[in-house]
Amino acid sequence: MDVRVGAYAVIVRDGDLLLTHWNENGRTGWTLPGGGLEAYETTEQAAVREVQEETGYEVELRTLLGVDSLFLEPADRIVPGDGPLHALRVIYLARIVGGELTHEVGGSSDEARWVPLDGVGELATLSLVPTAIDLLLRRLAGGRAD
Repeated sequence: MDVRVGAYAVIVRDGDLLLTHWNENGRTGWTLPGGGLEAYETTEQAAVREVQEETGYEVELRTLLGVDSLFLEPADRIVPGDGPLHALRVIYLARIVGGELTHEVGGSSDEARWVPLDGVGELATLSLVPTAIDLLLRRLAGGRAD
């Protein structure tokens, strides 16, 4: 079984959630900015780098919201025929500290967009999005948004 560690950022501004449109090997969907770690990179470094690459924004991580495990069968992987995959998805709450909204060129996403939180359910999202929103709401319900 392959293991992939990815780091992602939940960024909310004025009731809108920043999402990216993932488009790879004929599969698409809206997801959080983020992605896999590079060699010798921490999850924090990966989250900051991926947000900048996919959205143009510079961010500061505020807190760890949680870690999610996702198991994919070979048929559900980007490249069918590979073995099963265990994806560990490290999810941070972040805030924008610079940059401006742009779209990634030559990567796995083709658009970045602010989406009203109450409209996210109308989009075709990857499973990471509702998972991250649930983690955020639980954090807020506990009185913490660090």
